[in-house]
Amino acid sequence: MNDFLRQFLIESRELVIEATEGLLLLEKSPRDPERLDTVFRAFHTLKGGAGIVEFPVMEQALHSVESLLTEARAGKRTLNPALVGECLTSLDQVSQWLDILEHTGELPVSLNGPANAGLVSPDVAAASHDTSAAPAAHAAQDWAAQLLGRNPSATGAVTTAFRFTPDHDCFYQGEDPIALTTSLPQLLALEIQPESPWPAADKFNPYVCNIILTGLAGISAGEVSAHLRSLTGECEVRAVGTAEAPAAISMPEIVRKVLQEQLRVLQVKEAPGAAARIASAGRTAANAMRFCGMDAHAESLERAVQQSSAQLQEAIAQLLGMPSVALARAATPRKETSVRTLRINAEQIDALVRLTGELTIAKNAVGHTAKLAQANSDSTAGLLKDQHSVLNRLVAQLQNTVIGMRVLPLRSVFQRFPRVLREMSANLGKPIELKVEGEDTEADKTIVEMLFEPLLHIVRNAIDHGVEDADQRRARGKPAVASILLRATRDGDQVLIEVTDDGAGIDVQRVRQVALDRGMASAEDLDAMADSDVIDLVFAPGFSTAAHVTEISGRGVGLDAVRAAVERVGGRVSIASRSGAGTTVSFSLPFSVMMTQVMTVEAGGQVFGIPLDAVVETVSVTKEAFSSVGEARVIVHRNRTIPIVELEGVLNASAEKSRRAETDATVILASIAGELVGLQVDHPGERMEIILKPLDGLLSGTPGIAGTTVLGDGRVLLVLDIIGMLQ
Repeated sequence: MNDFLRQFLIESRELVIEATEGLLLLEKSPRDPERLDTVFRAFHTLKGGAGIVEFPVMEQALHSVESLLTEARAGKRTLNPALVGECLTSLDQVSQWLDILEHTGELPVSLNGPANAGLVSPDVAAASHDTSAAPAAHAAQDWAAQLLGRNPSATGAVTTAFRFTPDHDCFYQGEDPIALTTSLPQLLALEIQPESPWPAADKFNPYVCNIILTGLAGISAGEVSAHLRSLTGECEVRAVGTAEAPAAISMPEIVRKVLQEQLRVLQVKEAPGAAARIASAGRTAANAMRFCGMDAHAESLERAVQQSSAQLQEAIAQLLGMPSVALARAATPRKETSVRTLRINAEQIDALVRLTGELTIAKNAVGHTAKLAQANSDSTAGLLKDQHSVLNRLVAQLQNTVIGMRVLPLRSVFQRFPRVLREMSANLGKPIELKVEGEDTEADKTIVEMLFEPLLHIVRNAIDHGVEDADQRRARGKPAVASILLRATRDGDQVLIEVTDDGAGIDVQRVRQVALDRGMASAEDLDAMADSDVIDLVFAPGFSTAAHVTEISGRGVGLDAVRAAVERVGGRVSIASRSGAGTTVSFSLPFSVMMTQVMTVEAGGQVFGIPLDAVVETVSVTKEAFSSVGEARVIVHRNRTIPIVELEGVLNASAEKSRRAETDATVILASIAGELVGLQVDHPGERMEIILKPLDGLLSGTPGIAGTTVLGDGRVLLVLDIIGMLQ
């Protein structure tokens, strides 16, 4: 993908978000002129960007929405929920095209199939008008079919239909729409009609352009759009000759296999050598067609090579009688995309450059001081300590600056929920209002990327199981419209996120009964447990109090998956609930996953790191304090029975036979999923702050290892993922 398309992709993603937010607000206040102008500008800019990068498919899809919004701005139409839904569907289609662009590096070129999903339905649009407008809408929809019907002789060669309405003032800009249109290559038919009835001769204004040009051409939709782009006005272009896969060209089987192989070569996604790969595949395919004596097809393949890989794939696919390659890619289900672009403040870059320069000087000073220390350590010990302090300060500043470049506002996550809540509210018939606070709160990019799925599960549960329907709320003296609050705050090096609903709350007795039925604890233990401890049982795998499964939240994934995802990045999840008043689910997440504090421990003669936020305390345990429960060992500490895991044995850190039962031991008590686990180690070490580097290459995804760092003596320190290791 070239830089031009990359910038188009970034800006289009931002405009889609802006338009989505505006449409959701317009649904509540459809006559808000400022908000309507904002949404119109977003769609207009999207359409303009599509025109600049020569993307006629997206341009046409957005044209219908832009016309709709123009009428709404003029007061001729009101944006009802159905129209807002259609506009949001258009944005979904645009997002799908952007996903294809990001995945393949090329623009989709086919207008058939999925592209139609991006157009505002004429039936829905007409619903906001009176019924007299329906015939006109239907006629507008079928203009291409009517044009083809009036020109049957051109049907075999036509590939594109267009309808162009020049701007009324185009003559003042030196434009001649008829002359430019008639110069269109492979123009097969052209009709000129008045846009509005011609006035009487005494009222006729020769300086106003009052025509509509419709025509048929034998070239692609992109070529038609490019030819007419210099004119001002509204242009609709449709590909009408490629609705179905073309008939395969008769050719020897060996030639067919050669073309199929070239198509596979072109579909390779790796960027290196792309230009050479396209040229080679095109030349091979053209030579194969010349071998069959099909010189005309060979020339068409050579022309496609000069355009793009997508055009060449389309040409080969047509020769093979295959469906449109671009269409096949467009039909791929859209996946949620994470934030992959960071816009960095120039001041942060300048600060990073300055700190790097100072760090280099300090590094050189430490090296010089080290040489002096070799000659006379007594006189230079103080100087070496001072230089180390300077270096330590600069490195800390550099770390903070680099971390600051990775942070993103939580707005990129929160802004996706109004749309989600709108759809779930409509599906369940529960009117719900979403409130958002603290969307400017920042967190590390990794945190922001993983946060949507856990929050989505919590919101689904709140809507489906927590919030009552309107009648029940009225009966309980509550407003008919439920409220869900999504709040984010910063507390030191932690980011706190809360999802609060004003629903029925968690039925503690129901949780106790389900836990008893599943054998999670005895009736006596459950009765003795505090309500907060009982509520925490909902995080057990597969736990559910739902009487029936629904499409909204009954997806086979419980709150245990939410807790696991949050704890995987060093966070914590908790629930507070009041019967009849609502529930609050709180996430406590680290501000950065790069900077972390660890405690070093030695096991089996090797040194490992344990995340400090998981460590509760370190205790010395005598050999008599250990007890056996089956094959496991436990200790009793402060009236709690704690299982013991020998770190050396779990990691296979030593080939020698374990002597764990023969001596006293040092145990690190760690909190995992709210439970205490004892890690038996040889020796505890020091505490340190590190920049954690995730594993990559062959070691990527190794269970039990969170990442690595380098110690002061040059050794590599493996930082353990306690949860993953014990699983």
